[in-house]
Amino acid sequence: MTDQGLSAQGAGPRRSVIDTLEIDVRLLGMLMAFAAVALVFTIWTGGTFVGPRNVFNIAVQTVPVAIMACGMVFVIVARHIDLSVGSMLAMCSAVMAMSQAQWLPALFGLEYGNPAILVATILIGLVTGTLIGSLTGWLVGYQRIPSFIVTLGGLLIWRNLNWFTTNGQSVALTDPNLLMFGGTEGVLGATASWVVGLIASAVAVWVIASARRTKQGHGFMVKPLWAETVMAGLIVGAILFFVGWLSRYPIPEAKLKRLFEARGEVMPEGYTAMHGLPISVLILILVAVVMTVVAKKTTFGRYIFAMGGNPDAAELSGINTRLLTVKIFALMGFLCAIAGLVAQARLQSHGNDLGDKWELWVIAATVIGGTALAGGVGTIYGAVLGALIMQSLQSGMAMVGVDTPFQNIIVGLVLVIAVWVDILYRKRLGLTK
Repeated sequence: MTDQGLSAQGAGPRRSVIDTLEIDVRLLGMLMAFAAVALVFTIWTGGTFVGPRNVFNIAVQTVPVAIMACGMVFVIVARHIDLSVGSMLAMCSAVMAMSQAQWLPALFGLEYGNPAILVATILIGLVTGTLIGSLTGWLVGYQRIPSFIVTLGGLLIWRNLNWFTTNGQSVALTDPNLLMFGGTEGVLGATASWVVGLIASAVAVWVIASARRTKQGHGFMVKPLWAETVMAGLIVGAILFFVGWLSRYPIPEAKLKRLFEARGEVMPEGYTAMHGLPISVLILILVAVVMTVVAKKTTFGRYIFAMGGNPDAAELSGINTRLLTVKIFALMGFLCAIAGLVAQARLQSHGNDLGDKWELWVIAATVIGGTALAGGVGTIYGAVLGALIMQSLQSGMAMVGVDTPFQNIIVGLVLVIAVWVDILYRKRLGLTK
């Protein structure tokens, strides 16, 4: 059936532009909130807030919380909670830091910085996070201990085991290969960033076009072609603008000289280079895309939303909700390990306070992103955007000199308001009373 035929068949009440574009109202609300935050702080800081340097810093600082928020979506959708993610991140980071700096070099007689040690370290960290998450899921799923209690205990246990793992000492990390995961030390540069941006734009257009063809092939209603074109244009524009903006942030001359000296070369006179996309942001994008595919295209994802919507019905339909709970928390632990790797690489060390109170930021980002605490509803892109809004608020308030206690007050108010707005939205749709 053609677009014209569908249009004629569906003739009736005029639809608004938002309805025609099929934009999620909550997503639109979050984007407007993000735009408002950016506008206020841009005016307040005289334009510094949206400068390439600050946008780069906000993007890099958002990554660890956003990665964990992606996992928290599944946890909350399944009607659970995880208060231990900050402590799990610290525990995984401690194990990776000690493995790279002390344990593995001593065990195999290799020098610090050996690529094999780094690979083994990352694998050890990922296994550690997965095992911790699996243990949490087993206690919640099979032993029927409320997730609030299990993860509250985990918050205390892993935070203090992290302290004993490093004997209360910070561990300096100087391996350049590790630091590549942190952001500032790991960037693509302007040219490679533009290549990645163009590839991502082409993939986005292909996905939209492919989805349209699939709907048409099954006889489903599709949006007008102009609406599809507008959406594709907005997505491509956002990608290329982000890449272009970060490609305007120059690498300091002193740092460039050190890089040339490390290679035994002399920096040419007048040489300049731009940061471009951080590798850590690419890791976040990869995590978000994979988690979105898992949520929408796999049996595992469908089971999570089914269990969150009605646990009893899901169990009666044959879903092994106990094993599913173990898998959800294991995935959460795996993502905590990735976030720990990025966080320690950005800070170039592991400190015992790493990830302290981050569980509150992760939960806040997830809820602000539209994940319902009642379960059954949530999106990965919403959680990432929620983390970005939280980090933007924190960064903006720090730039204008707002005291830390007042920053926390503002974040608390934003969280409460976000939940309140979500409740009102769900009532309007008749989803709750």
